[in-house]
Amino acid sequence: MENLAPLHTFGIAAKAKKVEKITALEQLMPIWQQCRQADIPVLFLGQGSNVLFIEDFNGTVLLNRLKGIEHRQDDDFHYLHVAGGENWHELVCWTLDHHIGGLENMALIPGCAGSAPIQNIGAYGVEFKDFCDYVEMLDLNNGEQFRLNNAQCGFGYRESVFKHQYRDGYLITAVGLKLRKHWRPVLKYGSLANFDADKVSPQQIFAEVCAVRNSKLPAPEQFGNAGSFFKNPVVSAADFNLLQQEYPTIPNFPQADGTVKLAAGWLIDQCGLKGYQIGGAAVHQQQALVLINRHNASASDVIELAHHIRQCVAIKFNVYLQPEVRFIGAAGEVDSEKTIM
Repeated sequence: MENLAPLHTFGIAAKAKKVEKITALEQLMPIWQQCRQADIPVLFLGQGSNVLFIEDFNGTVLLNRLKGIEHRQDDDFHYLHVAGGENWHELVCWTLDHHIGGLENMALIPGCAGSAPIQNIGAYGVEFKDFCDYVEMLDLNNGEQFRLNNAQCGFGYRESVFKHQYRDGYLITAVGLKLRKHWRPVLKYGSLANFDADKVSPQQIFAEVCAVRNSKLPAPEQFGNAGSFFKNPVVSAADFNLLQQEYPTIPNFPQADGTVKLAAGWLIDQCGLKGYQIGGAAVHQQQALVLINRHNASASDVIELAHHIRQCVAIKFNVYLQPEVRFIGAAGEVDSEKTIM
């Protein structure tokens, strides 16, 4: 058995039967076929920034370490072909170093490029789907490579086809990004609204996002965590109107379909749960949306804490939180919401 604690940012004690680093696609098929023939579960892991191992994994973990960034351009756009194992934040830095704007709002999101489409990662009013040109896949059942264009990816809020029909037996090997040369800042959220849209630069937005995230989010080296633990819930307009009558200052973000997105961190904070601890797991003092491994937390500590938070928010607001973090059991991913009910 091999130790998984250093391979995921929560740092929860867990083991796997075997861990392999994938640095070239040629390595994949033989390992995959061997595991299939022996009926051994396989888990693909990037940098482990959005997972919670709820028990030991009874199979082989394959670490995506595919590297490379290719750049081309035309009169209107920059086009990037990014290998799946590239670090996301380092990619954002690379674009700014090459005077390419667009990704700066998503600075310091942990994880790798190949994981970005799965969750449709996003921050400060910008999502991966806004710049996705294509996602390159490998079908492990037959060794064929293919691409899905943006529309085929089924992107939604923390949602995509990669959580469903392309979840098992497929690997995201690369992503294609399309970044407009005529850059326009997105300044809708938080302190970014204080900037002048006509004067601000991508580098200034990047610096502000980094400063805010660093002030609120603990580094995994300090306290193990998986970033935002819960999704921001989306409610109907009617339900929101009832909530707003009782809580006039409730933060809200109207959606194009008429629904309203709420701030999960605010809901948790209103329940007085900052700093609340069960076993070695706790709600972070600076950001209620982040659960931390405060002191040798077990997976059951985190699950029990998440259950308590979900119940408190449901009782106070009649809103049920869903985990954003992926839960991994002995044979693979399990239903995180059912796990914390």
